[in-house]
Amino acid sequence: MTYCLGIKVNEGLICLADGRITSGNQVTTAQKVSLHGPEGAEFCIMTSGLRSLRDKTLAYLDRHWKQTCPEGYPSMLDAVSDYAKCLRQVAEEDRAAIEDSKLSFDLHGLLAGQGREDDEPGLYLVYPEGNWITVGERTPYLSVGATGYGKPILDRALRVESSLAAALKLAYLSFDSTRTSTADVGYPLDILTFSPAERTWRKVHYLQDDLREQRIWWNEKLTNLVEQMPDGPWLERLAPPSGGARLKVVPSD
Repeated sequence: MTYCLGIKVNEGLICLADGRITSGNQVTTAQKVSLHGPEGAEFCIMTSGLRSLRDKTLAYLDRHWKQTCPEGYPSMLDAVSDYAKCLRQVAEEDRAAIEDSKLSFDLHGLLAGQGREDDEPGLYLVYPEGNWITVGERTPYLSVGATGYGKPILDRALRVESSLAAALKLAYLSFDSTRTSTADVGYPLDILTFSPAERTWRKVHYLQDDLREQRIWWNEKLTNLVEQMPDGPWLERLAPPSGGARLKVVPSD
């Protein structure tokens, strides 16, 4: 399992991916996010699914863009279309063998970036069949992998108008919620941002101790907020009276 998250706000794009790989009882690390295309026209790809399917699909895609558009894709739609074609080619070649091995052809991809002819950045989710959806203003994020644990905080607080700084905090907290609730997601953590004004990507890589301050702060604040929350109408009927009389069991003679 994995957790990859793409966010699109007015100030730009955020791409986040955990680096934990699990196979049975073995745990390793690997990068699940990568940049593709020539310098100055790069786009980001994050994937969830079998590593062999990811590697083959991206190898086909890199070969294709170098042969057909070495200057970079005109639009993200062109990049997504070529990625989908490469994914379908891999499916034709490998799906039967994968399924004969009792595995699933399950590669989900998030593609983000801005082509040289695009008016604004784009963020897409491509399914294993090659069909895709794009991000919307009402829900300005897409995620793949173990998506359920980190979704509530994004739905509550993330808006397309959110600042990039606030969106980065929410992206981290979404990952932290997922990491806390499932053993299949964990550090190292890769985070990228894209600025449409500069047309550039920035990337950072974190180990668990690098974000210790943020983790401890968040845990303490959550615990304190629970104590400060007004008591609900359930307390009077479900909790014993504070300082009230208690039944005492008297042993028989």
